Amino acid sequence: MRDLAAELLPWHRAGKSYAVATVIGVSGSAPRPPGAALAVDAEGVVIGSISGGCVEGAVYELCREALRTGQPIRETFGYSDDDAFAVGLTCGGKIEVFIQPITSDEYDTIEALLRSAEPVALVRDMNTGAAMALGPWWSLGSTFDPVVVAEARAMLDAGTTGLRVVGCGDREITIFVESYVPPPRMIVFGAIDFAAAVTRIGRFLGYHVTVCDARPVFATRARFPDAHEIVIDWPDRYLSRTTVDSRTVLCVLTHDAKFDIPLLEKALRLPVAYVGAMGSRRTHEERMALLRATGLSEAELAALHSPIGLDLGGRTAEETAVAIAAEIVAVRRGGSTRPLNTSDGPIHRDLIPSW
Repeated sequence: MRDLAAELLPWHRAGKSYAVATVIGVSGSAPRPPGAALAVDAEGVVIGSISGGCVEGAVYELCREALRTGQPIRETFGYSDDDAFAVGLTCGGKIEVFIQPITSDEYDTIEALLRSAEPVALVRDMNTGAAMALGPWWSLGSTFDPVVVAEARAMLDAGTTGLRVVGCGDREITIFVESYVPPPRMIVFGAIDFAAAVTRIGRFLGYHVTVCDARPVFATRARFPDAHEIVIDWPDRYLSRTTVDSRTVLCVLTHDAKFDIPLLEKALRLPVAYVGAMGSRRTHEERMALLRATGLSEAELAALHSPIGLDLGGRTAEETAVAIAAEIVAVRRGGSTRPLNTSDGPIHRDLIPSW
């Protein structure tokens, strides 16, 4: 729902009632993941999308019904071979949608989700529609059983969005937890032309992108307008003092041993998602020998993606950036890197958690 903030907040200021349809479950090849949302106000204005168009019309009518009755609705959409004209997903998947009418009573709870700068989740009871906004140390909105709160907080800690059935004494409660965590970091070391293209595609992929270089003449806003942050410091020193986590990707593009070796020695001992280093195959062999001399184990060295990127045959900075981004996506999501027309099975598989 967070991607609807720019439209929903003005609706709140205007005191509008509206209904939100949220994807709560996905199987097979569905176009949008759990958490994707569509909203309809009392005048019939629509914002957002949950299926890329396949079932939007039917969901629109369900939102209108929820607004009329004030009651939540839970509906499943899939493809029917028996009735080609039935409402469903042409891609063959299945989605489950929850439609909740929203009044001013829930504005504070929704806005806590929309505005929070820290990790936050919206927890909703699938039976009653009651909702609670949950942060690392706080909650706002409806009161839930402590067991439910503990389960939801664990999902928030993991950055997980989805349905859970929680046992509370002699009864069970089905909840949907919609988690939002800060964007993952991409740190690009080396203020070169290739880095500008990598920065641009990193931002496009949703990373908070930092460019780091020890040379102030090259590490400038004019050269890297797409970076969220530009740091002038020795790469290994900056990596030692900054915060990284299991979602962080590190792109070492300096291909200069005096920068690379101390930086990679630190990077390969950190619990990050990806470490890649640019250079020729000769540079790679020399680099590996120098890294072994620092005492890095073979297991630690195996985590290094060098030469960086997939073999796409590209030559320009932009093509190289696409190859690097493709490798990062494949590593984080468990992709095979094979062309889809040479593989079998579903296109959209369950994502491999990257945190």
